[in-house]
Amino acid sequence: MSAEEERDGVRLTNLDQPLFDGADATKRDLVDYLDAVAGRLVPQLAGRPLSVKRVRPGQEPFMQKNTPKYTPSWVRTVTVWAETSQRQVSYALCDDRRTLLWFANQRAVEYHPPLVLADAWDRPTHLVIDLDPPEGGGFDAVVGAAHLVRRAMDDCGLQGAVKTSGAKGVHVFVPLDGGLADDVAAATRALAARAERLDPELATTAFIREDRAGKVFLDSTRAAGATVVAAYSPRIRPGATVSFPVPWDELDGVTPRDFTVRNAVGLLGDRDPWGEAMPPPQRLPDDLVAEGHTIPIARVQAMHEGKRRARARRNT
Repeated sequence: MSAEEERDGVRLTNLDQPLFDGADATKRDLVDYLDAVAGRLVPQLAGRPLSVKRVRPGQEPFMQKNTPKYTPSWVRTVTVWAETSQRQVSYALCDDRRTLLWFANQRAVEYHPPLVLADAWDRPTHLVIDLDPPEGGGFDAVVGAAHLVRRAMDDCGLQGAVKTSGAKGVHVFVPLDGGLADDVAAATRALAARAERLDPELATTAFIREDRAGKVFLDSTRAAGATVVAAYSPRIRPGATVSFPVPWDELDGVTPRDFTVRNAVGLLGDRDPWGEAMPPPQRLPDDLVAEGHTIPIARVQAMHEGKRRARARRNT
């Protein structure tokens, strides 16, 4: 089998190289996998300024936002002003199989689209809560916390879909029918807070890690322009795991390690379980939005609290 070939006008090279240490997969495995799921993955990426995580032989993985100078002219891009770095960033728009194959050949393993489209930065398409286990905690605790989030959604009339993150946690997605970014961010905070109140011994919204006390973190900061790894995206994790959709009633019987670039296509067959599980877009309840606007923004609160604690340490 040749280490080079061409698909859809994209020259693919070094296909026999190991993907990364511990992947138990080659670059060909990555390309073949992404090609097989392109019809399911590309619709999630299309029209969204894309960040990818790449891994080159002998180097640490790195997140790429700005398109490199050698990007083909047929790759669509959009220029966005980045407040954090105070510069213009040229993001790729992965709108078709050809672009996805080009990214695969660049050893882009992870695909992190934002929750907004390039032409509507103030209108998130989804509300997302990211659930992370405590240090050394098992996936069963994350599953229990995910069910708390689902109960909180049920209580306010929302429906969502859940997937493994491909790392240690899960992502809960709620598709939205409109809503300004600030209101969606507020609703996300309120939903996480309501889930925490259902079982404060299991779950926490504490943004500062040392305050989590061994509980599952309900991360409500993935709002607006924040990115979340796409369903079906591989991860740079041992075994080359994949972020994979799971029905709510089957979540207790899986672990993130169950889904990899080697077996995910066979598990999918000809289905798109993420698309099938996603309910229709919904309007956020007014009371959820109102409650969220009374909850401080976690990152801002954590910044002020960190400064307060630093002052206290200096004064002791």
